[in-house]
Amino acid sequence: MRGLRRVCAVGAAVALVVSACSTSDDDRGSASSTTSSPPPALKAIGADDAAALSAQLDAAPGCDPLDTAACLLPFPSNRFTVADADMASGRRVALPPGQLANTSGSTLDPTQWNRNDGFSPGTPVLAHFENVDLDASKLPRQGDIGASMEPDSGSVVVDADTGKRLAHWVELDASAPDPAHQLLILHPAAAFPEGHRIVVGFRGLVSTDGADIDAPLAFRAYRDSLDTQLEAIESQRDEMERGFSALRAAGVERGKLTLAWTFTIASGRNLSERILTMRDDAVERLGDKAPAFTVGEVVTDPGELRPGIAREVHGTFRVPSYLEGDGSPGSSMHYDAEGRLPAYAGYDYTADFTCQVPTSAADGTKKARMVVYGHGLLGGRGEVENSQVAKIASTNTMVYCATDWIGMSSADIGNAVKILGNISSFSTLPDRGQQGILNTLMLARLMIRPDGLGSNPAFQGPDGASVVDGDEAYFDGNSQGALMGGAATAVAQDWTKAVLGVASMDYSILLSRSVDFTKYFAVMDAAYPARIDQQLIYGLLQMLWDRIEIDGYAQHLTRDPYPKTPKHQVVLDVAFGDHQVANVTSEMEARTIGAAIRQPALAAGRHPDAKPYYGLTPPKKYPTDQSLLVYWDSGTLPPPEANITPTATDEYRSTCGGLSEDEIDLNAKCADSHENPRRAPGSIRQKDALFRPDGKAIDPCDGKPCTAELRETLDY
Repeated sequence: MRGLRRVCAVGAAVALVVSACSTSDDDRGSASSTTSSPPPALKAIGADDAAALSAQLDAAPGCDPLDTAACLLPFPSNRFTVADADMASGRRVALPPGQLANTSGSTLDPTQWNRNDGFSPGTPVLAHFENVDLDASKLPRQGDIGASMEPDSGSVVVDADTGKRLAHWVELDASAPDPAHQLLILHPAAAFPEGHRIVVGFRGLVSTDGADIDAPLAFRAYRDSLDTQLEAIESQRDEMERGFSALRAAGVERGKLTLAWTFTIASGRNLSERILTMRDDAVERLGDKAPAFTVGEVVTDPGELRPGIAREVHGTFRVPSYLEGDGSPGSSMHYDAEGRLPAYAGYDYTADFTCQVPTSAADGTKKARMVVYGHGLLGGRGEVENSQVAKIASTNTMVYCATDWIGMSSADIGNAVKILGNISSFSTLPDRGQQGILNTLMLARLMIRPDGLGSNPAFQGPDGASVVDGDEAYFDGNSQGALMGGAATAVAQDWTKAVLGVASMDYSILLSRSVDFTKYFAVMDAAYPARIDQQLIYGLLQMLWDRIEIDGYAQHLTRDPYPKTPKHQVVLDVAFGDHQVANVTSEMEARTIGAAIRQPALAAGRHPDAKPYYGLTPPKKYPTDQSLLVYWDSGTLPPPEANITPTATDEYRSTCGGLSEDEIDLNAKCADSHENPRRAPGSIRQKDALFRPDGKAIDPCDGKPCTAELRETLDY
């Protein structure tokens, strides 16, 4: 990216980083622009086509005429951005009002979305082609992502800033069997580069009856250089020509395109500046001190299900708050006078914590490494009390502590349900979630600072000495604890090593593939029953979810760290066939962060992909300082290659449909593997090896495929 300018914010704002510093239109120097030729001369459009196009525009004013199935299609699109020199990407999202009406008649208030300077790095790319035949159209599938880079691929994605083609895969929305409402969904193999202009093109599409699919009328006006004399069309012609230029440089013939358009990805600044501003301001307010804290209940000998744990400690700590009101569920961010960045709200948020102290530390035998734990979906800090965490803590002599991921904790369930009925209020979830990430960062500080937990008798040995080992914390999170924990790790200053259990990224892909969302989907389905609207909602929610999940931070997790932030090494533990977290998103995360894959990842023939592990290679040796993806296989049925849950497949129904819940839990093919990797002895050894100042990732399975037993077979 020759000519990339580094831009830095001043004062309380955050310094931008290399890929967070998006280039503006005048300094991109893209491959496509250097090889472009003048666009063809315009010809007058036919009278009948002009009348039809004018009627389309009149019927849907302010909408994108490239795809008449819904106003916001194709999605995302630069048609719904405007030039803005104050934004790092040079663009600002400008979604039109009046879209996505729920059954009560309320439409989307786009205010929060229009704060963004582009779309999500993990955005689904949506378009409607009725009765499209994926195979006949040579569209790349999840099982063969590499096909997207072949010269004859029916879909082509180009990074217009670099001229490079980007790997991806395509699916049809399996939740909408009616072709009239079934969207084509394109997913990037790795997150789209921050701040870059992306061009997507479809060509040679064929319908299920073998006929060629015609290009939409508005697109033909651009592709064939037809002058429409219609402002709504002509105002976008220059942007469309930039897209054609990038596609031409990538070897795509303009005349064979069925549809093409451009969109801009949000800049690194836009994605990260809120949480980095909060972090840096909170650290400045605390100085060299730990957050103020209190220790409440201390439970000694917490029970036979947690052997090796001497104390369960409950308390509170105070963190500068950046939320309006008292910071309760549904609270919004408190912004500065310009309305751009979070500002201290004038009070401290009181966060709760729970810790497990192993006997080997409490009795003075050993010092304990301090591990921050990230709990699962809409749960709470009490998850750190369970037997599986106790096993890890006692085996490795580690103190595990957790706080609530507020915004996505059990206390927030009511707000989450409310949001699903009216998505205009969705921003309150990531707003409070960013405070939750800050609370977690400050918990790590509390755990390792001399005036922190170690200064209290609950974290001291018999001689009154602190049980804390060293001045570095570590992170271990599972499921949502990996999604939000990955975001927290990317901005963490007090830990550099993390294990992200049942790791994944990108809620917009996860939701329809997770059994966890099934009951919540019923709420959204009642409010937004149209299948096209639902897919658009997933894409829109991802734009704001990026503020609290790894998708918005992954490009700085292991390389190109943010200012005042160390590099991090992570291990991604993946449960093969997971019913709650789609494996395809785990591999997407690994490609985005540049992780290696432990091989043999699975036994031969277990992975459902025709050509598995696209773009992933093993480390050169062990131990390794590379980040690492590790598959754990419990014998669960392979995941589906569609946007449905694993329990909705024909194979699952025929194998497991007649079994009771207890029988399913004891059946290796049917049981959910989600909980199993963290219990595996090899996973526990991995944490022991990694969670050290000089720690590295090991091969936890000695050259064989890693397996993890069903939870019922374990004795803890």
